[in-house]
Amino acid sequence: MTIISLHLPKTAGTSFATSLQQHFGDRYRGDYADQAISKPVAVRCREALHAALDIGEAGLDGVDCVHGHFLPLKYLLLDARRELTFVTWMREPVARLISHYFYWQNSYDPATSAPHHRQVIEEGWTLEQFCLSEQFRNIYTQYLWGFPLEKFAFIGISEHYADDLGEFSRRYLATTLEPRRENATVSDPARQPPDPALLDRVREFHAADIRLYQRALQTRQSRLVARPD
Repeated sequence: MTIISLHLPKTAGTSFATSLQQHFGDRYRGDYADQAISKPVAVRCREALHAALDIGEAGLDGVDCVHGHFLPLKYLLLDARRELTFVTWMREPVARLISHYFYWQNSYDPATSAPHHRQVIEEGWTLEQFCLSEQFRNIYTQYLWGFPLEKFAFIGISEHYADDLGEFSRRYLATTLEPRRENATVSDPARQPPDPALLDRVREFHAADIRLYQRALQTRQSRLVARPD
């Protein structure tokens, strides 16, 4: 079995990566080079399809876990060669957006930041601009192009990270991974909460992601009902 783990931004994916690295060691591979969301839709989708063909043909010798920012379609054809377990984590989309914005404010490095990060910082985007930008609209939906939600064997919910990590690791790794806290957004107690009217607009603007998140919550609830005590 090979774990293919999609790291959706600001959903505890960096913490999850640390645990996966410790468990898999040199059988772990990070996949963060694509920067797919910073590219035009046609380009990112074409690159994912080409990568799927290449990976499906070449395989992943010596790799038991892949984790990173990529369109999961990229690894879909590999299931003809080996058993795959696709996993990801989701977080309430509006909270995720706000966390993403403020994390980028604090983590910008002009030498290493991706083009879309650079644009947001150097053009001085406001929170409203960020949350209502077509470029960042429905990030979950963008990543899942051509990849049904049902293909994920496990979707963890970031708001229940410790509990879901325990379930994932027991079910798929036959161990218990300790929760880590990495790359978290620093909270500023002086920061004013967003205007409720803006939040309503953001929820409407990202309705597709909110529907995906609600489906993930329903899937989690089904897991809990089926889980033995």
